[in-house]
Amino acid sequence: MNSPYLISRERFVPASPESVFDLLARPAMHSVIDGSGTVRDAHPHGPARLAPGATFGMDMKMGVPYKIRNTVTEFQEGHRIAWRHMGGHIWRYLLEPADGGTLVTEQWDARGVRHRVMYRIMGVTRRHPASLEQTLEKLADYFAAR
Repeated sequence: MNSPYLISRERFVPASPESVFDLLARPAMHSVIDGSGTVRDAHPHGPARLAPGATFGMDMKMGVPYKIRNTVTEFQEGHRIAWRHMGGHIWRYLLEPADGGTLVTEQWDARGVRHRVMYRIMGVTRRHPASLEQTLEKLADYFAAR
């Protein structure tokens, strides 16, 4: 399904799916790999490692500082993790083993959001492709440096 409310990018990461998943499941690492420049808190509010149904908060900044709360909605150890933002959109990571590492797909999914047209009006759907690409680049660089 082609939709401006499902933005998806993928990249090879030189690490095992288990290693990539472990990093994604630790909210304290999200500020290290964030390509949007909005995640500010290296000490998130919630569990040290995510699990199905877990909730966690982050300190953010997009113009002005704010706090965000997320709930883990998809969790398949080593393969898939996603969390829903309070606004209803979902951040999802899909991991596939690849020769010498992992093919990581990051998705921003607002297809189920009632007032999703506001994301287009606010320019969110135009900014997210570059943010996803930068996040995946930071993720790959993190593991390449190890």
